[in-house]
Amino acid sequence: MFVDYAKVTVKAGDGGDGIVSFRHEKFIDKGGPDGGDGGKGGDVVFVASTRENTLANFRYHKEVRGENGVAGSKRKKRGRSGSDKLIPVPVGTIIYDSNNNELADLSEEHQKAIIAEGGKGGFGNAHFISSRRQAPRIAEKGEPGQVMELRLELKMIADIGLVGLPNAGKSTLLSVISNAHPEIANYPFTTTRPNLGVVDIDKADSLLVADIPGLIEGASEGKGLGVEFLRHVERTRLLLHLVDALSETIVDDYHVIQNELSSYKVDLSTKPQIVVLNKIDALQPDEIKLKMKQLKKALPKGTELYCISASAKKDIKPLLYAAASMKQAIQAELDAQIDPADLLPKITLQETDDSWSVEKTGKGWLVQGAKIERFALRTDFDNFHATQRLRDIMKKMGITHELERKGIDVSDKIYIGSHGSLEY
Repeated sequence: MFVDYAKVTVKAGDGGDGIVSFRHEKFIDKGGPDGGDGGKGGDVVFVASTRENTLANFRYHKEVRGENGVAGSKRKKRGRSGSDKLIPVPVGTIIYDSNNNELADLSEEHQKAIIAEGGKGGFGNAHFISSRRQAPRIAEKGEPGQVMELRLELKMIADIGLVGLPNAGKSTLLSVISNAHPEIANYPFTTTRPNLGVVDIDKADSLLVADIPGLIEGASEGKGLGVEFLRHVERTRLLLHLVDALSETIVDDYHVIQNELSSYKVDLSTKPQIVVLNKIDALQPDEIKLKMKQLKKALPKGTELYCISASAKKDIKPLLYAAASMKQAIQAELDAQIDPADLLPKITLQETDDSWSVEKTGKGWLVQGAKIERFALRTDFDNFHATQRLRDIMKKMGITHELERKGIDVSDKIYIGSHGSLEY
């Protein structure tokens, strides 16, 4: 089953908890704290793979989880980190978050993207030894792993897209020029999924060709199958627009497809095109000339027009050489448009993890900031020593001073993000 759109929830692994432990061995006095740190939670990583050609797996697995880190143990032993969860997806998969922000575009084989990061492991009490704190009874909790709602969209990456009305001969042409074996029949809508094929031009060059099925009048509005597959045209460099030479309305047929390409959410009619009159083996030479003349009048100036017979394998090589030449010219133009300044790293002013804010609310005082909230996440609020440490951190960061400056009263509640509360 071909699926090019899916939604999935990913949950990275939680970090393991640190532990409070003291060394107790015979004949060893005052062994000291030896609680180990927790292991890191496993990340959720998406990997582009040519072995995958559909997102169908996500129809049955709506949630993916990374492995949790293991808690620390005695003798300062660190807990094992959770294994990363590697998720193979087809090359050309774009990953969006719930706010429609693009997180990753996996356009090359073996390309990886860490989408959800595992939580860090908590420190054990052996980590908190100091000259003032000889026997710490503090251990941190592991941070929870990130949770994200994702939308996956597959857009095939091909040099050339074959477009045209059903039965124009797209699948036949693809089977003749490439290693693909699409289903072929003499009725419309035989092809119900995009097919990819590799076309070898010479030893140094090849083309990746995609057959885009289901384009009819109204496809951009949801009719037929076309709206499902027009997205695959977006990434192609060049379009081969096939027109059935046996049709009595070849000009109208051409305009139908052009209108659908231009009506899509991205105007696809502006892509470079070669128009191909197919099935000429069934026509007489004078009929071919007449059809070519009619079609040429309808084409924008400069559009190349070829006539072929895919089933009879007639006049296909000149078309392929022209397509390869146009693809190289398009690539050279794109390379020339790259500004060297765009390759330089851009330095921007952003808030650091140390930034924080204090705000008076109806329930008390709300403290927000990446660093202080991470400390709160790792704090066991049922442990007096742990909460005292959090108070010390707030004092060092200047948060306590700001609360006092703004008029905090004794017994006022202090909320740190959504991770816990303290009394002043």
